[in-house]
Amino acid sequence: MPDPENGPVSDAPPANPERRDFLTRLGVGACAAAAVGSGLVTLDFMKPKVLFEPSTTFRAGSPADYPDGTVRFNKEQKAYVVGCPGGVYALSAVCTHLGCITRFLSDQGVIACPCHGSRFDLEGNVVEGPAPRPLPWLDVGLDPSGLLVVDTSITVAHGKVFKA
Repeated sequence: MPDPENGPVSDAPPANPERRDFLTRLGVGACAAAAVGSGLVTLDFMKPKVLFEPSTTFRAGSPADYPDGTVRFNKEQKAYVVGCPGGVYALSAVCTHLGCITRFLSDQGVIACPCHGSRFDLEGNVVEGPAPRPLPWLDVGLDPSGLLVVDTSITVAHGKVFKA
């Protein structure tokens, strides 16, 4: 039936249906992609994140491998194993100033921090600052097979030497 003001009324579809369908599908697709992304992030959140750290203990060899004056560095555990007349002891290689890894300077007989110049003697005592404390001594023991075992998680009294 014709409309007196606007002319004939038509039941025909809108002038550009392809554009409307395209935009509708694009919007639905964007919503679906967001929902899938949210689901994936949620699943990833549910999966446990575990940080595997190296063991705090390590085997350092036989006590006979450490005659007086021997200094060996274990890079992975950040520790020195030192042979002395009374036995064997272990020192942390982490500087007590800001946590840099120290280096043994065999020609000078000292342990030096490359970051800020601290120096330690072979017993871990501070020879030159700015380190505020000596290097910690670490626990040393024997395993059942007779090998030295150093535990970097346990500090012992300064001067506690393991006697084999």
